[in-house]
Amino acid sequence: MAISIARYIKNSVTAWQATTHIAPLAAFRVIFGLCMVFSTTRFMVLGWIEDHYITPKLHFKYFGFEFIEVASPAALYAIHIALLLASILVTLGLFYRVAAWVQFLLFTYTELIDLTYYLNHYYYVSLACLLLAVLPAHRYFSLDILRKPSLKTTYVPAWCIYVIMLQTAIVYTYAGLAKINSDWLLHALPLKIWLPASYDIPVLGPLFAWKYTPYIFSWVGMLYDCTIVIFLLYKPTRVWAYAAVVFFHAVTGILFQIGVFPLVMIGGTLIFFSAQWHLRWMGAITRLFKTPEKTERNVTFAPSFLHKKLLLPALCVYFAFQLLFPWRYVLYPGNMFWTEEGYRFGWRVMLMEKAGTATFFVKDTKTGKEGEVFNSFFLCDHQEKQMAMQPDMILQYAKFLAGYYEKEGVYQPQVRAEVYVTLNSRKSQLLIDPTVDLSKVKDSWGHKEWILPFDERLAETK
Repeated sequence: MAISIARYIKNSVTAWQATTHIAPLAAFRVIFGLCMVFSTTRFMVLGWIEDHYITPKLHFKYFGFEFIEVASPAALYAIHIALLLASILVTLGLFYRVAAWVQFLLFTYTELIDLTYYLNHYYYVSLACLLLAVLPAHRYFSLDILRKPSLKTTYVPAWCIYVIMLQTAIVYTYAGLAKINSDWLLHALPLKIWLPASYDIPVLGPLFAWKYTPYIFSWVGMLYDCTIVIFLLYKPTRVWAYAAVVFFHAVTGILFQIGVFPLVMIGGTLIFFSAQWHLRWMGAITRLFKTPEKTERNVTFAPSFLHKKLLLPALCVYFAFQLLFPWRYVLYPGNMFWTEEGYRFGWRVMLMEKAGTATFFVKDTKTGKEGEVFNSFFLCDHQEKQMAMQPDMILQYAKFLAGYYEKEGVYQPQVRAEVYVTLNSRKSQLLIDPTVDLSKVKDSWGHKEWILPFDERLAETK
């Protein structure tokens, strides 16, 4: 047994160190870059810079990133223009190394400004930007090799492509594992709640109205996420698996309006196709622009000393983190969907329907007078919606209110909240202890004792 394991590890290391054609990596750069160009343009055209960053009076912080501050309106527009330019340069492979790092840093900054807008696919985009920034994706099918021909490479170590595949595998597999829960598989929740909104869709509407559809979709979704990478890796099933990728993400994109994520995954999973497949469409584009095709010299990328001694160990640490961090929820007591402790950054994609109403009260310690807060005065609609069901955001808002009212003359303000939340159609329950002065509570990695236990009984679903 030990010999077999050792042989497997040795073969795996050998496979990762073997050389392979760079075409799939260059293709990923182009496709991902185009998605970033589209996403950034869409963000600006729809006016989301104003709506997300400029209009709100309060920006919720990620724990550990409280130092991130929102830039001035002019700087925010400049940042998004620079992000768009960097994405164009990444797509073209021009001044790639600088452009890729600028793309990663600026996109990540914009996502860290406000916790309200956290989505798994934004997290994935940030990680993909980081991986591209450290990979030699510009050494083929790029303007950089026209500018500097010595950069051109035809072969790279296989790990340069495998790291993208591995990150994609983590996203899908963890999303599938997260679906293995009773609400999703046994009760078809939250799909049973969401699908009625799509009954009027032409052709597919009657299918969504069938009472068994939510259950079928739930099981198929779980099996798809858990197995799709296996079928993409296996050549005989690759084309059919990719057809499933296109169908799955097209349907979810139509049903749930989840932005650019379907495009990113439909385009990104093409990295599983062979170099020969990518070379065909690259050759077609080359001929389209009437660029003379030259006999390709087989040049192998030789990682530098820094690559070998720093990048590879760093990637090992990176993937160890990616594999372990989503499991941190097991360290917390209670229902993760209720407490949301360990929920984020775990590839739990659209697993619950959760909504809340939060009423805050501020009390003057000296006079004893207490008043109700009008949340809409401080928060935009989406901020209020997200805050009212997430304990760490409730805590941040309470501390903001304490600071605000202290400046308004309230003596040592105490802040408490009555927060009622419904999870997957269950009756609303108190989320947090309404007697706790939240202004005195400190956030940490530890369990939030002021979160009330969740009543799991499905008998109380609406």
